[in-house]
Amino acid sequence: MTQQPGEQWARPAPDGAQPQPTLPVDESDQPAAPPPLPQASPLPMAPPGRPVIGGSATAPPAAAPFDPSFTPTAPIPTDAPGPVGPAGPAPVGSPAAARSTAARRGAGAKLLGALSLALTAGLLGGIGGTYLLARTGVVTVTQTSARSGSSGPRVTLPTAPAVRRSPGTVAAVAAAVLPSVVQIEITASEGQGSGSGFLIDDEGHVLTNNHVVSAADDPTLTVVFEDGSQQKATVVGKDASYDLAVLKVNTGGRKPLLFGDSDAAVVGDPVIAIGAPLGLQSTVTTGIVSAKNRPVSAGDSQAETSYMNAIQTDAAINPGNSGGPLVDLTGAVIGVNSAIARAPGPLGSNNGNIGLGFAIPSNQAKRIAEMLISKGVAEHPIIGVGLDGRYTGQGVKVLEQATGDQAPVVPGGPADKAGIRPGDVIVAIDGRPVTTSVELIVAIRAKAVGDTAKLTVRRGGKDLTLTVTLVAAPKTG
Repeated sequence: MTQQPGEQWARPAPDGAQPQPTLPVDESDQPAAPPPLPQASPLPMAPPGRPVIGGSATAPPAAAPFDPSFTPTAPIPTDAPGPVGPAGPAPVGSPAAARSTAARRGAGAKLLGALSLALTAGLLGGIGGTYLLARTGVVTVTQTSARSGSSGPRVTLPTAPAVRRSPGTVAAVAAAVLPSVVQIEITASEGQGSGSGFLIDDEGHVLTNNHVVSAADDPTLTVVFEDGSQQKATVVGKDASYDLAVLKVNTGGRKPLLFGDSDAAVVGDPVIAIGAPLGLQSTVTTGIVSAKNRPVSAGDSQAETSYMNAIQTDAAINPGNSGGPLVDLTGAVIGVNSAIARAPGPLGSNNGNIGLGFAIPSNQAKRIAEMLISKGVAEHPIIGVGLDGRYTGQGVKVLEQATGDQAPVVPGGPADKAGIRPGDVIVAIDGRPVTTSVELIVAIRAKAVGDTAKLTVRRGGKDLTLTVTLVAAPKTG
């Protein structure tokens, strides 16, 4: 996706943080990497074609009653619906969303004083008389004279029959999913904020966005469940490039959500976004899958830039939704809500939903979560080339000569072994055209270490198809 004039990408950031435009950076220029990390135990997946509620075959506990006292990127302007609060970073080539601390817990709408109204009318009957209006389906009014000792007329209004909801309705899915979705409260010296997350296994692991938990230095993290109960949480692992983080918390036996197959989702599929936008816990919005494979990069700095081959949705996503699940009508997670597009204009002037939200596909989120749980870090697949950011023609051009420490093609790396040369122009990956470096990086990051990619390379006016086997980027720091 190519950035248009006037467009900006941003991740909804905590209050006080303003998104800064970030140029996508190719991170695939490192030398050959170390061996792959050990595999983590697979997280639960949803069975195809069946409604899912939790991590086991047993039905989940009924949703707890709502506590009314609790108030809680690519070439398009985006705001990552991230932490909500007065401080903390969060944009990712995305729209930083101003978070108001008034939207935090306890700062909700005030209860206005109740106003008692009394209406009086003359009696319809004589003293001691009783009158009955028994018009079917309307109202039954019984009036008794004051002499009988009655305090006044008794009125019975008609009521509708109880609503029966089938498993595939939005209401039924929301009732099943909400107990497994949490609000994440962040408290630090810089201020306060909040984001969203959801349970992913029976061990108490919660998946959220990296920009939610990294919005402040050494924050105190509190997970708030749907019923208002709270637990302190610790960070198990996080990765800025994938914009994902895993927390550990005492879940009290609550059931996890199951991962669905994001590759099986198609444009037009109904979806439900759940989270705590602007601190409003347990908010449910609906929409459809508007597009797939949207190349999005977001971040407030080069070091924090994330890349996602995103699912686009028109379900309302706002600052604070970051880290919450995007589920299908079986309740299976098909994405992790992470960024929103922002209409052109002054930074901070329009940080809310405009119907363009972006979620990390569940297949990628599940794979990264398993690595974070097992080792606390994630692997980044690379092909080992440096890209020319000055090139404006069709495709993405490999550097013709070294720039600083950046070699055009890393000797002995995947691209070198596949036959890619300095100055080659990569015009497609796996048959899908690429026009920007972000599109290429996103497509590579969507794969796993050890996967192969077919690159269409233009050299001397001719197109060649070269197969590259991805390796892990070397660890830094």
